[in-house]
Amino acid sequence: MYEIVEKRPIVPNIISMKIRAPKVAKAARPGQFVMIRVDETGERVPMGLSGWDPGEGTVEIVFFVLGTSTMKLGALKVGDTVQNLAGPLGAPTEIENFGTVICACGCFGIGPTLPLIKALKEAGNRVITVVEGRSREFIFWEERLQEESDELHVLTGNESCGQPGWTNDFIRGRLEGGERIDRIFVHGCPFMMMEAAKASKPYGVKTIVSLTPLMVDGTGMCGACRVEVGGETKFGCVDGPDFDGHQVNWETLALRLRQFIPEEDRSSMLWERDNWHKLVDMAPQALNPTLGRGEGKDKKKASCNGQA
Repeated sequence: MYEIVEKRPIVPNIISMKIRAPKVAKAARPGQFVMIRVDETGERVPMGLSGWDPGEGTVEIVFFVLGTSTMKLGALKVGDTVQNLAGPLGAPTEIENFGTVICACGCFGIGPTLPLIKALKEAGNRVITVVEGRSREFIFWEERLQEESDELHVLTGNESCGQPGWTNDFIRGRLEGGERIDRIFVHGCPFMMMEAAKASKPYGVKTIVSLTPLMVDGTGMCGACRVEVGGETKFGCVDGPDFDGHQVNWETLALRLRQFIPEEDRSSMLWERDNWHKLVDMAPQALNPTLGRGEGKDKKKASCNGQA
């Protein structure tokens, strides 16, 4: 059993959570993930690591409350426990002094981007971070990203703050302008990562995407996380989660991610029916956009350009 020591809603439907797992915290590296099972009847879900502290023995995850498993996890409180937490899993991100890199992120992908930025900076890179959201309410951790990055750019699809557009627009614009970019890292939903990879492909800049497809065991035994990369079958759990975005077959990945939607919808409906009271307790915090930026009530909110 693994104890939840901190839980913080940061934007609508996205929660940051710290869980006590000393052995995982001691071994974790940027780019790796953990497999979490909330209870005995739950599925095993891959979660990218957004931080870890070997001293206090905790790991941090950021997750989007969407289906049954994440609703179960989001309904837990500080002091509650999850049944299983296995990790760190997957190959760590390749870190070296590439030169100038772009770290593009959005939604729950903002979480695992933060330790990656720190590692890239420690290796001597110039890091340009670009974060996207549908609106201002879905942008978080600007202050933390700003502190670790050489540049921070905030984009919103509805033009409510920062620059209008999406991360793929930003990537295309910088490359069209002739700026030398040595590598691009992208964390977010599959569609966002696909579009970012498409934007950089004509310019030949290697673009690394982080894929956590459907998994069962997370150790390469089941084969459920198959992805096609460069015409070859790879396993997201052991060959990844990092892959060359220009080599990923995004069409087959999308089909595999959608194959269990009817079953997922039915599972969510049944769990909500039996646990509506837990959702009522969770909603005022997890679904309230005014609860902000994950930096606490008394801290001044970060503005759209990442400055406090």
